[in-house]
Amino acid sequence: MSQAVRVDHVSKTFKTGKSELTALNDIAFDVERGELFGLLGPDGAGKTTLFRVLTTLMLPTKGSASVDGFDVVKDFKQIRNRVGYMPGKFSLYQDLTVEENLSFFATLFNTTIEENYDLVKDIYSHIEKFKHRRAGALSGGMKQKLALSCALIHRPSVLFLDEPTTGVDAVSRKEFWELLRQLQHQKITILVSTPYMDEASLCDRVALIQEGKILDIDSPQGITGKFRKPIWSFSAKNMFHLMLDLKSMDIVESCYPFGQVHHVIFRKENIKMDEVLEQLKQKGHEEVEIESINASIEDSFMELMTSKHD
Repeated sequence: MSQAVRVDHVSKTFKTGKSELTALNDIAFDVERGELFGLLGPDGAGKTTLFRVLTTLMLPTKGSASVDGFDVVKDFKQIRNRVGYMPGKFSLYQDLTVEENLSFFATLFNTTIEENYDLVKDIYSHIEKFKHRRAGALSGGMKQKLALSCALIHRPSVLFLDEPTTGVDAVSRKEFWELLRQLQHQKITILVSTPYMDEASLCDRVALIQEGKILDIDSPQGITGKFRKPIWSFSAKNMFHLMLDLKSMDIVESCYPFGQVHHVIFRKENIKMDEVLEQLKQKGHEEVEIESINASIEDSFMELMTSKHD
């Protein structure tokens, strides 16, 4: 069997008083063995709920799912022995030291740090000199590496990482993704959820999820390659008023902030930029810069969200 994870039309609802909340709505996809698969979406999109279903912490309301060929409902014991799970919130024991946390998790799976040290050494080596420090006193980046080491110490075949880089500095984020690529060489299948659009480009494939539904699944290049409309970058001295004035133009289909610029899509392809520039200058805008750009994952996500609600 080539699939490490199979999700077959899974839905999950929660009772909230007299009403129901749909957290997952007919989710379906497969993840190949050894793949680094990303689940990309904003807070509340359903990422954590899906991971909890796949790690047997929550039952699906409808549909079925399997991990390494084991059903998440019938075979939950086998799945718990062969997966690693790193929840979004740091959940290790704050009063235990680094070494004590790692040893504790190894003991849970009837193994030792020494037995599987080769698997975690590239990660654990970053924090091993602090092995006698309590986990609660670690920095965000070190907590992240400790949590990943604990999730790996029993040598799982599938690793689930729920928003592992949230609240971590840019350098630690970069280091973390480099570590994930190294783990792929150990033939570990990795599923990682993230709200950061730029991290999607680091995955082999990515699923875009919003309001419990999958909008698209493809390689990062495949997703951006489907974006067929010309897209432009706009900047000016007063960015807020620039956005308001661009949105007020009939020729503008969409305009949204993107870092230090605004990304703009026009209703027609043959728009003359010199005329747009002149209109903006007449509205009092200074230092206007316009550039044709390639679509990003975030642009594709925004387009899919817009088309979904049309």
